[in-house]
Amino acid sequence: MDFVYDIIVVGAGHAGCEAASAAARLGSRTLLITMDMNKIGQMSCNPAVGGIAKGQIVREIDALGGQMGQVTDRSAIQFRMLNRSKGPAMWSPRSQSDRKQFINEWVKTLSNTPNLYIWQDVVTELIVSDSTVCGVKTMLGIEMKARAVVLTNGTFLNGLLHFGKAQIRGGRTSEPASYGITEQLVTLGFKADRMKTGTPARIDRRSIDFTRLIEQEGDVDWHQFSYLDSVHRQLKQMSCWITYTNQSTHEILRRGLPDSPLYNGQIHSIGPRYCPSIETKIVTFADKDAHQLFLEPEGVDSNEYYVNGFSSSLPWQVQLAAMKTVQGLENVIMYRPGYAIEYDFFDPTQLHHTLETKLIHNLFFAGQINGTTGYEEAAGQGIVAGINAHHSISGLSPFTLARDESYIGVLIDDLVTKGVDEPYRMFTSRAEYRILLRQDNADERLTERAYKIGLADSYRCDLYRAKKSASDGLQQLLLDTKVKPEDVNGWLAANNLSELQHGCKLHDLVIRPQVSITDLSAIIPSLHQYLNTLGDRRDEIVESAEINIKYAGYIHREQLAAEKLQRLEQISLSESFDYNSLQSLSTEARQKLSRIKPKSIGEASRIPGVSPNDISVLLVLLGR
Repeated sequence: MDFVYDIIVVGAGHAGCEAASAAARLGSRTLLITMDMNKIGQMSCNPAVGGIAKGQIVREIDALGGQMGQVTDRSAIQFRMLNRSKGPAMWSPRSQSDRKQFINEWVKTLSNTPNLYIWQDVVTELIVSDSTVCGVKTMLGIEMKARAVVLTNGTFLNGLLHFGKAQIRGGRTSEPASYGITEQLVTLGFKADRMKTGTPARIDRRSIDFTRLIEQEGDVDWHQFSYLDSVHRQLKQMSCWITYTNQSTHEILRRGLPDSPLYNGQIHSIGPRYCPSIETKIVTFADKDAHQLFLEPEGVDSNEYYVNGFSSSLPWQVQLAAMKTVQGLENVIMYRPGYAIEYDFFDPTQLHHTLETKLIHNLFFAGQINGTTGYEEAAGQGIVAGINAHHSISGLSPFTLARDESYIGVLIDDLVTKGVDEPYRMFTSRAEYRILLRQDNADERLTERAYKIGLADSYRCDLYRAKKSASDGLQQLLLDTKVKPEDVNGWLAANNLSELQHGCKLHDLVIRPQVSITDLSAIIPSLHQYLNTLGDRRDEIVESAEINIKYAGYIHREQLAAEKLQRLEQISLSESFDYNSLQSLSTEARQKLSRIKPKSIGEASRIPGVSPNDISVLLVLLGR
């Protein structure tokens, strides 16, 4: 072993796994360094992947040829498509996973990836020469050479756990923190800060009274994360369970607040606003009599349950007493209490859109080191960092994703242009073009791009092209097929729908909100025959065609808006541009533009503090 690699990825969480997998599969000799080979792809908090907007990111990772969707499907113990009562732009897949099986699937995936090697150790220092990273040094005293390094350190950089007043140094419970990298990067000019996140208690299934809970079953239809037809759910499917806190719960929690690290001054950093601790909920929402809790199974062979909605860093005695007042948990037994963790992160405005740092060439950051929260946000950054690390050392063009192209593109653009003042979590509301960025069409948006760079293989691309061809064919059939009133009025009347006064195309009927392609196939023979030719992918193809037909007007409108934005993205700005010399810009704009150094007018327009008037000034000057 000569410890000489093309790319070294530090950290084997969700960002690190995707980064290492992508870089190796593209052809770079890649080393993945982790503190514990038994914790690769560890689900540090809840045993689930996806959710609102997060599920779209996972589908995008899969469409790009990444692994998270496949690993999730193979380890799933419950799948649900959230927000089905709303339009398809809001549909978001979510899956409970068997925590141990999730790790096993990642280990199996990485172990069978050509060009990928794994080493168990702790990185304590980067090797940097002439503002270019050249490798890493480890706790074992080994110097490893590399042409690019991807840091995906998660919550381990100077991590500090809070269990009430007790403080324990670590990156996760029972796992050590990492030291040295933050301090070195700060001396190199990087701006670092601290963030906080937390996790709930884990409890024993045998102590739960399920007869007093509300059962939440999963979906049993064809939906899943991966677009591949070779990937399926393999494990026993399990239910989640719903219960609620009450006034007695809240009173116990209030009495414990003086011992809460969040309220006694012990924690100074900012936590995630959209995933607050239970003590934060009772303070912020003091008028609420109850808060919903979800009891989520950790695995098919485990008695461990995750109490979603009860994240806390209060003393364990307070957590236990409060949970015992919750219906169904009167006799609850804890495996371990919840806790909070503080850790270092770096201002992401110090990054290019490739996730390469602006200060050190070929050094990339991905995941919580950039101030994000969530497995999915980390994995999305990881695959982009892995691709660009390979491209950079191979002399290839940068790989970036636009805001109208993917949620991953929105995520990265938000980070590098706006920065963060709290742990960043993706929501559909962050995307201007969410009708374009649906979970069903991630393959349409990204698979061809991934195929061109060699990350998506020919099988995946052929699968996508076949789906697209069948969907287009179905839409054309609906446009070409005319029906008479007597063909459909009986069915329309039976379903209390407006009858036809004259003939129309099937396409016009499908536009109606209450009418589906599947409904019409039962009464239109030619449509029924076409659907029978679609085989096992029938439902997927029908859904794709139906969404495109019903929402065509909205999709077209957003495409026009996106094209306008793209024109601004094509107006380049030099990184050496002297904004301080432009007195016609506002003071804040000069400061922000000088610090972030946007590469285009479009990017500049999204920087907080840069007004439309400032953009107009830049456009006038560029025109001259």
